[in-house]
Amino acid sequence: MASTVPIKGNNKVGVIVAALLLSILMASMDNTIVATAMGTIVGDLGGLDKFVWVTSAYMVAEMAGMPIFGKLSDMYGRKRFFIFGIIVFMIGSALCGTANSIVELSIYRAIQGIGGGALIPIAFTIMFDSVPLENRGKLGGLFGAVFGMSSIFGPLLGAYITDYINWKWIFYINLPLGLVALLMIAFSYKESHEHSKQRIDWGGAITLVGAVMCLMFALELGGKEYAWDSTFILGLFSGFVVLGIAFIFVEKRVAEPIISFNMFKKRLFFSSTLVAMFGGAAFITASVYIPIYIQGVLGGTATNSGLVLLPMMLGSVVTATTGGFLMNKMSFRAIMIPATVILVIGSVLLSTLQVDSTRMLITFYMILIGLGIGASFSVLSNAVIHIFDIRQRGSATATLNFVRSLGMTLGITVFGIIQSHVFSRKMAAALGDQGDAGKNLAELDPRTLLSPETRVDIPTPVLEKITAALSSSIAYTFMWAIIPAALALLFTFTMSSERMDPNAEKDASAAGH
Repeated sequence: MASTVPIKGNNKVGVIVAALLLSILMASMDNTIVATAMGTIVGDLGGLDKFVWVTSAYMVAEMAGMPIFGKLSDMYGRKRFFIFGIIVFMIGSALCGTANSIVELSIYRAIQGIGGGALIPIAFTIMFDSVPLENRGKLGGLFGAVFGMSSIFGPLLGAYITDYINWKWIFYINLPLGLVALLMIAFSYKESHEHSKQRIDWGGAITLVGAVMCLMFALELGGKEYAWDSTFILGLFSGFVVLGIAFIFVEKRVAEPIISFNMFKKRLFFSSTLVAMFGGAAFITASVYIPIYIQGVLGGTATNSGLVLLPMMLGSVVTATTGGFLMNKMSFRAIMIPATVILVIGSVLLSTLQVDSTRMLITFYMILIGLGIGASFSVLSNAVIHIFDIRQRGSATATLNFVRSLGMTLGITVFGIIQSHVFSRKMAAALGDQGDAGKNLAELDPRTLLSPETRVDIPTPVLEKITAALSSSIAYTFMWAIIPAALALLFTFTMSSERMDPNAEKDASAAGH
């Protein structure tokens, strides 16, 4: 039973924490839970040529909403926008389960994403506002562990629900969870400070949403629906640049910008966001390609490939929790440096994978990746708000989550291009003597080609060539992923040496009032 010790503003910490954890789990897991069910969804609804929009719509809406809702929560209060986020997320979830086409599902996923864009940053901020400094490290570790776990647990839960219940329950399951979180937060959380109404930066909001939409759709659709050098994709990238410049121009001239560039003048905030971005890119690469390696190279099932991520999840939970405890004793920088060193070591070891690497060895590498990334989920979330008063925390937390998500998206896209290119080249070279049949095999997606149903029909000599090509392409991709891991380490050294300080916290809060 959760503790209900009263803390700031007559809040009950146990009830609030439970509500926030439920919300974070729902919103962050919905990024990944659909992936393993997509084949079944397309089989029911059709629209194979449009299925990419189901994921893209959610990610675009969520990322665009994060900094906007973070800022609005600073201006008008956390509670109202958090409740708004839960309600919108639940409405989107209910609609997703009723979709009759891929287009409808994509629209409803965008509604879900709007809710998710409010839930994640505001949940972290409510925790920071409600919990005293001496307890914030422990709870920050718990929040970070759940946030990190969701990206791994999502595909497993999605596969289980799809196989044993119905894919619609991937969305319907959010309704009871969301309702519980809504009631908990509505009756237990009371904000303890006043909010002054200010003008909303509509110019910044519009240009930011437009820029994010252009970038995300270009990255999601480029190389899949459209060629990278097509007019449509180049137009989207051009739109991103133009709207991005317009956003910067607008933000420098308004009194209350959506993203305050003055925050980036703070060394700790600037360094922490860059560590989150580059660390996220390295982490997501391992999360995506290790399951493909297990299933494609070692011949495991989809469940096997998902379960191999469990060691990484456990590793991330360990360091997220440990980092939370250590924040009361050490500087943020002192915690992040050794953690990020482990991330770099894990990335280097992944680049040494061979076609005959053992599962035990892969498990060890995944544990290292988990240990390396876990601390960033708890420590960086505390570091970015540490130097700001209570009226800026929503914006600071939202900006961190926005940048981290952007890093993951860029990582998936850039390294996906590298892996696909290398795999195609090696397949063409390996199967060049197989005639038209070899050409057809060389052009297939490895995830389709090496599913258990299709690989049994492939002659053993040909299969060996394919698995060698796939293994080599994945190892080569991991070699490139060392770069963002190394950059994350570099920026941990540039973090200033602040640590959790109750006196500094009181001074910052007093300045905010």
